[in-house]
Amino acid sequence: MSKEEETISYCNAELGPLPTTAPKVSDNIVDLFSFKGKVASVTGSSGGIGWAVAEGFAQAGADVAIWYHSHNADEKAKYLEEKYGVKAIAYGCNIGVAEEVQKTVKQIESDFGKIDVFVANAGIAWTEGPEIDVEDLSKWNKIIDTDLNSVFYCAHAIGPIFRKQGKGSLVLTASMSATIVNVPQLQAAYNVAKAGVKHLSKSLAVEWAPFARVNSVSPGYISTHLTTFADPALQKKWVQLTPLGREGHPKELVGAYLYLASDAATYTTGCDLAVDGGYTVP
Repeated sequence: MSKEEETISYCNAELGPLPTTAPKVSDNIVDLFSFKGKVASVTGSSGGIGWAVAEGFAQAGADVAIWYHSHNADEKAKYLEEKYGVKAIAYGCNIGVAEEVQKTVKQIESDFGKIDVFVANAGIAWTEGPEIDVEDLSKWNKIIDTDLNSVFYCAHAIGPIFRKQGKGSLVLTASMSATIVNVPQLQAAYNVAKAGVKHLSKSLAVEWAPFARVNSVSPGYISTHLTTFADPALQKKWVQLTPLGREGHPKELVGAYLYLASDAATYTTGCDLAVDGGYTVP
């Protein structure tokens, strides 16, 4: 048996038969980008990037599950329902606790009947400076737990549902920091966590090929609460290093998430889509 045949045999034995034909989708590009009748679950969606993405799915017709931790999002769910005529429910969850994530995912499946799209987006920034000077190692662990381990917990919870359904799309929020080392601020913990997210996405894309697609989005400097730690001088440096000469707006990321989750991307898996104003190009 050749190496290729061994690989295919392994995939079939461990995960089930690999797809051999393209899925049946509309020939109309507008229909391919429609999420009407679908359910999208977005973590970290009480504000910032996650909220913009959640609203984008609602605008495209999806029912939406909003995740929050410290900021209640019931009113935002109500807003989506009233403005876009979709079903929306907010769920409080500490994504750093695997059992809570598992429980929340099961509740969403029960409330909506299915989950077509899962966006693992929640995360926090590193503001402690050089790693070598950090004496409290719990600060390192907090970044890894929140920005990397929680993403795994989400994937671990949604994977069996996608396999049961025979389809699904997982989109992870990585970062340009998964590819480059940011300057002048020093943030080794964040860079490591996001690099892990990016490679987790690629790894799961291979593992889940028989039943789901997995991709990631790598934002650059986006104007959200995560960048408020930076003083004006640091933000000016960010802008100088970005070819487009500015920070991005959360809404400028929405198209990337919707594309990767849509029927327009049925042959796209294991992709990391950079939306960074050209920062990683030079």
